[in-house]
Amino acid sequence: MVKWIVALAALAFCAGGISSASALDLDMEAVNASNFQQSSSKSAKGVNPVLIKAQVLLDRAGFSPGEIDGRAGENNRKAIEAFEAAHGLKADGELNAEIWTRLAADSTEPVLTEYTIDEKDMKGPFLKKVPAKMEDMKDLDRLGYKSPLEALAEKFHMSEDLLKALNPGKSFDKPGQSIVVANVSNTAADRKVKRIEIDKSQRVLRAFDQQGDLIAVFPASIGSAEKPAPSGTFKVTAVSRNPTYRYDPAYAFKGVHAKRPFTIKPGPNNPVGVVWISLSAKGYGIHGTPEPGKVSKTMSHGCIRLTNWDASKLADMVDKGTVVEFVG
Repeated sequence: MVKWIVALAALAFCAGGISSASALDLDMEAVNASNFQQSSSKSAKGVNPVLIKAQVLLDRAGFSPGEIDGRAGENNRKAIEAFEAAHGLKADGELNAEIWTRLAADSTEPVLTEYTIDEKDMKGPFLKKVPAKMEDMKDLDRLGYKSPLEALAEKFHMSEDLLKALNPGKSFDKPGQSIVVANVSNTAADRKVKRIEIDKSQRVLRAFDQQGDLIAVFPASIGSAEKPAPSGTFKVTAVSRNPTYRYDPAYAFKGVHAKRPFTIKPGPNNPVGVVWISLSAKGYGIHGTPEPGKVSKTMSHGCIRLTNWDASKLADMVDKGTVVEFVG
């Protein structure tokens, strides 16, 4: 595991505890300069700038908070708890001075940065509306994004609400427009996963390398009472990017009344998102989702649902034969 060096100066700075300061500005400079002493403060938008910073740092470290939204939700707690456990600390999911210092110790890049919208971001084509029923998706040429805003939020692992809050009055459909975004990495991971642990009770996926070190944790939607996830140990059999979704009536999903198989073309709003990682458990896989804000908060149809960006990251790290264990 990575060994962290905790600076005495940083510890002294954080030792003052939590301040009851007034609301913080929600702009790039304020968020980048935020510190743990301000962790009880919120912006006028109800978002905590300190949590924005912590969530970006957690995302970079491989402990995904799901959508970066600056709010103290369930996935934020899970990410902090996983980080604590990985570093031998009390795993209570609460941000404290030591966690803050360890997160910031290895980070020299600001957590928010400016990004100039380019022509590729506007390429589309964009859907006016994503059909609510699977049967109505089968005739579409592509399950693309609904808007440039949705595409940009996903590109930077953010909720649409936070992206709008950081860019008041700005348009997201004009090439050349400069916007403030989360400074996350979308480059391919350079470490390989040897074993995946899917914790059904905690609704998280943990990834371990050859040495048994924990290198990534992702919040996940894992099965339901209607379609529970399997139990036991399986293996990755294939990885498909931009997959075509194939529905078999034998699945008998609630709300789907088709009597014949049908397919749904690729795209980020495809029911399995941008990645499908097949498992040796027939019909089961690890995949993305068109609704990142619901990951780990709602059930799935038996499979393991991650945000599109987390699924993409995991796909870079696994190979055919990677072990997948269901626990909990």
